[in-house]
Amino acid sequence: MITDPFADFLETLQGLLHGFLALGEGLLVPGWRQYQVLILVGLAIAAWLLHRLSGNWLQAWVRSHEGWSKWQLRVIVQIKRRLGLIWFASLAGAVYLVMQNITWPSRSYLIGLFAMLVFVWVCIAFAARLVRNRPLRRLVTWGLWIYATLFFLNVADDVAAFLDSLAISIGDFRLSILKVITALVVIGLLFSLARIVSHAMASSIRKNEDISPSMQVLAVKGVQIAFYGVAFFLGVKAVGIDLTGLAVLSGAIGVGLGFGLQKVVSNLVSGVIILIDKSIKPGDVISLGETFGWIQTLGARYASVVTRDGKEYLIPNEDLITGQVVNWSHSNEFVRLDIYFGTAYGDNPHEVRKLAIEAAKGVDRVLSFKAPVCHIVGFGDSSVDYILRFWIRDPTEGLTNIRGNVYLALWDAFKDNGISIPFPQREVKVLDESRLELSRSTSDKG
Repeated sequence: MITDPFADFLETLQGLLHGFLALGEGLLVPGWRQYQVLILVGLAIAAWLLHRLSGNWLQAWVRSHEGWSKWQLRVIVQIKRRLGLIWFASLAGAVYLVMQNITWPSRSYLIGLFAMLVFVWVCIAFAARLVRNRPLRRLVTWGLWIYATLFFLNVADDVAAFLDSLAISIGDFRLSILKVITALVVIGLLFSLARIVSHAMASSIRKNEDISPSMQVLAVKGVQIAFYGVAFFLGVKAVGIDLTGLAVLSGAIGVGLGFGLQKVVSNLVSGVIILIDKSIKPGDVISLGETFGWIQTLGARYASVVTRDGKEYLIPNEDLITGQVVNWSHSNEFVRLDIYFGTAYGDNPHEVRKLAIEAAKGVDRVLSFKAPVCHIVGFGDSSVDYILRFWIRDPTEGLTNIRGNVYLALWDAFKDNGISIPFPQREVKVLDESRLELSRSTSDKG
């Protein structure tokens, strides 16, 4: 059995079909309708030719000028892609205004309709660029194009009534396709507005040098969550959807997600804790196991650590909370480094210590107000063993390279002053045959 709304829609569709058939029959008969169609075809051909000519000129003009920013190049690319529609809307609008003053207004109705429709299409295409997500942008663009076309054809109300009739009802809760489409459009627009405002506020927060890097990240995340959350609830309430009926369902879903996504939730909470207690912040130098590098970004789920060799490790936030992390620049930038070396027993240890300290002081990045120290740590098999300790204040510039420079300075200082760096030596004695036999017999008796 056909419902009343569906019967009304079929009747409307039948009326539209008869209208299009009548329009088609009218176009076959010589007259102003046919003339308008021919004029529109001619304008389309002229717009295509102008698109080709002006597109090449615009491309050559942009290449002849240097220093364009990225957003300016994006605007030029979007204009070049839609030059045909822009030329058609401009030409059709000009012809429509001329015919309004020369002929009867009804004799230029189709030209004015297409001029306005194409102009609206172009405006929608440019406005939809505010939506960053490509699939969502295409959905918004096509949705607005379809709505604009239906609106100018005076059938938007009939289609809206049909979409509103396709609904499901659970008690007092009623959800129609029209509400879903309206909610998607409103939420998409509000999300775009929230993105623009949040990005503007995030830029101002990052430029504030009085806020620490970790608090900047936390503030930016908080602003984004707040704006997107408000945009979602305003969009849902704007289309008349009652969220009370969804509270129980969302609670049940939340419990299920809590059990299934424990690790994800743990990483999210750990990320918030890290940002609040400032234990790790962007730019810090950390060591976690065998990973040594710089914190590049702190995300909601992981931290990005870049090593000296260009590798980027994505470390879960939970590991930074529960594991042992060495933060080389947590409370201050001063870092003490130790290197070990040995000299021959024949060298004066007092002279060796003095030369080692002076050599370390002459290396760049070694702090002079925290003077290096050198101590004897043991008597080895082949050398007297020393430890040389010195301080730096820029661990972000690397640790291996400064150690290498200090070792090189020690090498030069010892070479210039006759200090030798020994290597392990072994003494081998060759016994004659009689002694060899005696040693064997002694070992056998033993």
